[in-house]
Amino acid sequence: MAKRSGKPFGSLRQLPSRRWQARYHGPDGIRYTAPLTFDTKGDAAAWLSAVRTDMARGVWKPAGRDSNKPMTFGEYADTWLSERNLRPRTHEHYTKLVDNQIRPTFGLVAVRDITPELVRRWHASTAATTPTLRAHAYALLRTICNTAVSDDLLASNPCRIRGAGQAKRVRKIKPASLDELTVLVAAMPERYRLMTLLAAWTQLRFGELTELRRSDIDVKNSTIHVRRGVVRAEGQTIVGRPKSEAGVRDVAIPPHLMAAVRAHLSEHITGGRDGLLFTSGTGAQISPSTLYKSYYPARDKAGRPDLRWHDLRHTGAVLAASTGATLAELMSRLGHSTPGAALRYQHAAEGRDQQIAKALSDLAKGGN
Repeated sequence: MAKRSGKPFGSLRQLPSRRWQARYHGPDGIRYTAPLTFDTKGDAAAWLSAVRTDMARGVWKPAGRDSNKPMTFGEYADTWLSERNLRPRTHEHYTKLVDNQIRPTFGLVAVRDITPELVRRWHASTAATTPTLRAHAYALLRTICNTAVSDDLLASNPCRIRGAGQAKRVRKIKPASLDELTVLVAAMPERYRLMTLLAAWTQLRFGELTELRRSDIDVKNSTIHVRRGVVRAEGQTIVGRPKSEAGVRDVAIPPHLMAAVRAHLSEHITGGRDGLLFTSGTGAQISPSTLYKSYYPARDKAGRPDLRWHDLRHTGAVLAASTGATLAELMSRLGHSTPGAALRYQHAAEGRDQQIAKALSDLAKGGN
C-alpha cells in the first residue's frame, strides 16, 4: 500500500473471487472504493499509489462510488466486514451469509431505505427450510444495521422481529452410552483410538485435538495443556489460539486413560516434543474428511449412525455433569466463557435423578 506520513495509505483486501479490492479516504473524508478490482495485490497497491500521487499534485478526483449517491447496503456491508477484526472462520461465515442470504435482497438498496417492512418480507422468504441459517443471517443483518445507526446512516434499526436471531435446536442430541463408546473406540484404527477417547473423556474440540503436540501432554500430572487450535477457512489451515480466552486451559485426564496415553506417546509420535499426537496416514495434520473415513464405519458398528464427532464432546460434558460437577467447573473444563454455552451440553444423565433423590434421603436420615 502507498504510504502517507509514514502510515499506510488506503487498504487492500482479497475478495471471495480471489481478486483484490482497493479503498482509501479522500481529502473530503469520504471513503472511496476503486471502480474495478485487480488480479494481484501488487496491481491494487499500484493503483493506490497513483491515487496518492494525484492527491499530492492537486489533481485528485473522486473515484469509485459517487459521493452524491446514498450508500448501498452492499457497499456498507463490505466496509463493515473489512473493518472487523474477525477470526478466519467467523469472517468466512459472515461473508457467506452476506453474499448468499443478505446481498440478493438488500445489496443495491440504500442503507437509509431499509425498512422494518422490507426486513420482515425478506425474513419470511429467506432460508425458510434452514431455520438456523436464517437466524444467523438475521442476527448479522441486525448487527450491521446497529452499526449503521451508530454511523447516522439509519435513524433506528429496522430489524425488529422478536426472537428471529435466535436459532432453535431442531436436533436433540442423544449422548453415547459407555457401552457404545467402548465399541466405537475399538472399531477405530489404533492411531485414532486415543483421539476418540479424549474427545469423549476430556471434551476437547476437534480443532484442539488435531493441534495437540507431545509437549502439550504432562504425563506426570495427567494433564493436557490446551494452548492452540486449528481451523480451516477459505481453503487454508490456520493454527492459532483456541476459540476464546477461556479455551486456553489445562484439562485433567481421567486416570483410566493414562495407560492408553502412554502407549500412544511411545508408539505413534515422531518429531520429538513438537510432534503431533494425531496425524493422517501420511503424517500430515488430520482433516475432518480423513477422520470421518474411519469414524463413520466405527459409529455404525456401535449402533449409533446419528452420533456426530462433536457429539462425543457433548457426551463427555453429560458424563462430567453426572459426577456432580458445578456449572463453573464444567465451563472451565469445556473452555466456555459463558454459562449459556456450557448449559447447551448439560442433559439429565440417565439415573442421575434417582441418585439425587437417594442423596436427599441420606441427608434427611443424617439429620435425625
